[in-house]
Amino acid sequence: MNAGRDAETATEVIGGSRVRLFTYESQTQWTWGSAVAISSVLARDLQQKPRTRLLLSGGSTPAPVYEALSKAPLDWDRIDVALVDERWLLPDDPDSNARLVRETLLQNKAAKARFETLTRAGRNIEESVNAANLHAQNPPGVVVLGMGEDGHTASLFPGMQGLDKALESKSAYVSVDATGCPVAGKLLRRISLTPAGLAPAHTRLLLIRGERKRKLLDRVLEGNDPREYPVRVAFTTSGPPLHIHWCP
Repeated sequence: MNAGRDAETATEVIGGSRVRLFTYESQTQWTWGSAVAISSVLARDLQQKPRTRLLLSGGSTPAPVYEALSKAPLDWDRIDVALVDERWLLPDDPDSNARLVRETLLQNKAAKARFETLTRAGRNIEESVNAANLHAQNPPGVVVLGMGEDGHTASLFPGMQGLDKALESKSAYVSVDATGCPVAGKLLRRISLTPAGLAPAHTRLLLIRGERKRKLLDRVLEGNDPREYPVRVAFTTSGPPLHIHWCP
């Protein structure tokens, strides 16, 4: 995990004290820099308490970070890994976030981590949400978020049916319907973390790559309304500043 210690090329505080932007010159630096940032916080948590909880997003962007993180010399048997969101699919489905996390993070040293999936065979979506909220009574320490081309995060999409209800929910997780949201594709029924579920975390990270995402980020940071760009919950929800890790 030493490969990323000198990877950070610039750090910028933006949006007042709400956002700190870490930029890297290459994807390799970004990968290891992000992995080291996550592992350092987990290590600190484990020095202070018996267990810690890590919430992860899906998608192709964070996959190399998870692979690098899997090699971190942590007490992984004391780390609970869970998901920010999930499509209404079984955990072993190729399109599920659970499958991604198993194939990228839960390898090498991280194979000893305890993994909480959001879906399970024989459990309907309401039961799955209830189970997720029970798990969420053990608050997360670190939450790793992503940002879609439309400014969504987790499974909170702009223009989504029931978005206001999800944003205002007091539950950590809710079921959502992404009908009418093109970026959601054909998998419309989902379970998503809410701002209430994000708020207890002491560390929030947003992992993004590419110039298009950087331009979108500039627009996102110009306002505060999460109904326009739901990813804004990452820095408008009360709690710690958001750490954004970006490379071209």
